Amino acid sequence: MMIRIWPLMACLLFAVSCKSQKGTTGTPDRYNTQVDSVLALMTLEEKIGQMTLYTTDWESTGPTIRKGYQEDIRKGTCGALFNSHTVAFTRQLQDIAVKESPLGIPLLFGYDVIHGYKTIFPVPLGESCSWDLAAIEQSASIAAAEAAAAGLHWTFAPMVDISREPRWGRVMEGAGEDPFLGSLIARARVHGFQGDHFNGTDKILACVKHFAGYGAPIAGRDYNTVDMSERTFRDIYFPPYKAGIEAGARTIMTSFNDLDGIPSTGNKWLLEEVLRKENNFTGFVVTDYTSINEMVNHGYAADDKHAGELAANAGVDMDMQGAVFQRYLKESIAAGLVSEKQVDEAVRRILRIKFELGLFKDPYKFSDAQREKAVVFAPAHLQAAREIARKSIVLLKNEDKVLPIANGKKIALVGPLVADRNNLIGEWRASGEGEKSVSILDAFQERAARDGFTFTHAKGCELTGDVTTGFEEALRNAQTADIIIAVVGEKWNMSGEAKARADISLPGMQEQLIKELVATGKPVVVVLMNGRPLTIPWIAEHATAVVEAWLPGTMGGLAVADVLFGDYNPSAKLTMTFPRHVGQVPIFYNEKNTGRPFDPNNGYTSRYLDMPNTPQYPFGYGLSYTTFTYDSMMVARKDYSFSDTIIATVNIKNTGSVAGEEIVQCYVRDLVGSVTRPLKELKGFEKIKLAPGESKKVTFKLTSKDLAFYTADMTFKAEPGAFWVMVGPDSERLQKKEIRLVQ
Repeated sequence: MMIRIWPLMACLLFAVSCKSQKGTTGTPDRYNTQVDSVLALMTLEEKIGQMTLYTTDWESTGPTIRKGYQEDIRKGTCGALFNSHTVAFTRQLQDIAVKESPLGIPLLFGYDVIHGYKTIFPVPLGESCSWDLAAIEQSASIAAAEAAAAGLHWTFAPMVDISREPRWGRVMEGAGEDPFLGSLIARARVHGFQGDHFNGTDKILACVKHFAGYGAPIAGRDYNTVDMSERTFRDIYFPPYKAGIEAGARTIMTSFNDLDGIPSTGNKWLLEEVLRKENNFTGFVVTDYTSINEMVNHGYAADDKHAGELAANAGVDMDMQGAVFQRYLKESIAAGLVSEKQVDEAVRRILRIKFELGLFKDPYKFSDAQREKAVVFAPAHLQAAREIARKSIVLLKNEDKVLPIANGKKIALVGPLVADRNNLIGEWRASGEGEKSVSILDAFQERAARDGFTFTHAKGCELTGDVTTGFEEALRNAQTADIIIAVVGEKWNMSGEAKARADISLPGMQEQLIKELVATGKPVVVVLMNGRPLTIPWIAEHATAVVEAWLPGTMGGLAVADVLFGDYNPSAKLTMTFPRHVGQVPIFYNEKNTGRPFDPNNGYTSRYLDMPNTPQYPFGYGLSYTTFTYDSMMVARKDYSFSDTIIATVNIKNTGSVAGEEIVQCYVRDLVGSVTRPLKELKGFEKIKLAPGESKKVTFKLTSKDLAFYTADMTFKAEPGAFWVMVGPDSERLQKKEIRLVQ
């Protein structure tokens, strides 16, 4: 064994002393010489080992390695592990790789750090409603710092899948339905996780997922088929992936679905043509969990061996958990069905990233118990979690200005989530500890002790089931209160992977509880905690106020109390449409027109018989404790050339009595195109803060690139003609001006 280690170290020392040169890929890079030096010493089994990713048993049994995997590490036939975290555990595993394997190549440790490692932020869909790119980047940066301090190198995030499908449980993990905003958020999250380099010990590899089209499963069922045109794919679903790649994401994860009949994990067009050639991606591609094996179920591969050949030849570099490469790739190479050159390229990409992280120089770079103790749950991280949760809370209704809660009011807290801590941190909670979260009850008790108000609390009912025995206590408390705060929603594991719901209304007896609370005649404020848009038509009509708090994370209770009591004036806006009924799904703001658009006076138009076409709450919608007026929208002129900047302005005034923030939104519509175009597309926004009575002129600058799309011949360009430029507080309440783009 030592005979092999010394040549590796000698080669690395020689390689480090050499100047940068063009490696086999032809890309000038300072790591190519070192990578090629390591590759030259590797056996085929060791190369395939670098392409193999396994999970430990951490999630089910604590920090233990699965039977047999220690020997794989020792032999150099496993190059990466996930669900391996904490300094103690990762150091133990790294010791085996570095000190006992033939070449001492360090392991790469990955984990699903989606919206925090220990300090948990709002679920990503909720966080996206802040429209605050700096805050979103900050939360990813804090997550990276805590994860890196726990010995991790790599997160399987961000999920950038656009989705118009609230039945799909994984909407909680993304940024909603819009490609423009989704792309900006993808950039922010990638940069938050990775930064500009890996010179320090507070950044980790980002993994843009799921490539591609995963957010559009038929019927909203996870893992289901995706069927869309290439034009829809490129116009709507692809932009956030592209943005993440351009932001420097070093890894990409394939998706479970097929696209145009070919599973993504075996889709050479996706991985080689679109990803690598068109978009110059130089990192490595990892599959999702056993998705190579699952190509057999898709009916695209005859067996696992065939599936491995399809994946390797399509451009997959690393097999997550399926063991297909480890079991069959050597045999496939011997038979000439996969070339060793293809394997070498995959291994180069993986080794290069290990060099980028500095693991060859110091395999224990991220293994520092002192740093782990200092960084995890740091007070500054908890404060940031509270601030970002406040920014993510959407005020959907506020009749009679019942909020913020006035001084001296007697409050009845009611609902299954009032005292709950565990559900607050949501799904994909990484190593989060629900018992350390701050509940609504905790926050109210803290305030009551400080401010001297009185309140009662009662559970009322469970989140699920049909038991109503708790109604009596809840209603008794409500009768003696001035205002009722009902905290309801979903369990933490009712959204997330494999958590599709055909019925997206409030589960259990929660809506019935709210109906009985409303019947008391007291003002009822409904606080929703959930991971997806819900159908709440009765609540939307009858509750006095509705607050969408999402699953707000570790500091969620404090953030909600901050909003309810007016310490923070809500400013968030929805990034995903709320339907009135699940029968409207999919429903989204940037739909196209039809040949028979809705006309209330004509039955033979596109409409429902039993409800309006419109959503309960549209994309971009959200209220404040103050009011804003939009006045004097103007464009600089009517005609613009392709090289001109289109300038639109609008005056915004705070007409209320408190300071507030407003997210001013800019949309466009291409009135006539070589293919049909959406009724509106978000192309800009600005978040401003105004004191009472203060005004500000907001300016949007657009170019012909902002008007471009994939035309009839699949060329990405703008076409001359008439456009509407629209500005407003959400996607429905818009002022418009017509302009022309001329040759």
